[in-house]
Amino acid sequence: MEGAAVIDNNGTGWLVSMSKSALSRLPEINAEAKIFTYMQAREDGISLFGFLSTDELKMFTLLISVSGVGPKVALSILDTASPAQVMIAIMADDAATLSQAQGVGKKIAQRISLELKDKIKKTSEAAFASSGNQQSLAFSGDRQDAIDALAALGYSQGEAVKAVMEVALENMPASQIIRLALKRLASGG
Repeated sequence: MEGAAVIDNNGTGWLVSMSKSALSRLPEINAEAKIFTYMQAREDGISLFGFLSTDELKMFTLLISVSGVGPKVALSILDTASPAQVMIAIMADDAATLSQAQGVGKKIAQRISLELKDKIKKTSEAAFASSGNQQSLAFSGDRQDAIDALAALGYSQGEAVKAVMEVALENMPASQIIRLALKRLASGG
């Protein structure tokens, strides 16, 4: 079945729906793999959805909490962007990035940003890790202050979020984040 893998767990085979991106990262057949799952029980059956990281699972559960976004659409979004990229797109109101996923139009993308932005802002600790460096992506404290300062200087919310996420390191003071983000924005990066 396309978009799914059969996972053997102690002799029992489980059909687990996964994004194409996750399927492509699975080890070869009969190799051991750790799959994080989400079980959806509905009146017409039970479905399992699999993820290779807890970040993917957390983003999936956030996405399906949005009205009009089901598991297939959430998997499609995770197929086109990493959890960190999805979060940045949500915080930046970047409907274009979210709309790249199959089944996601402009209205659904805007609803995702609207409904999830506050949930992500309220995250007190790192809920997601950006690919490459394991930095916190929570928008609180110094990072939020830096985003607000850049917005006050006339940069769009999207530009501010992107610049801050690219330069901010853990425990970096807002003044340093702002300075580095301004350099990044001035260089066009």
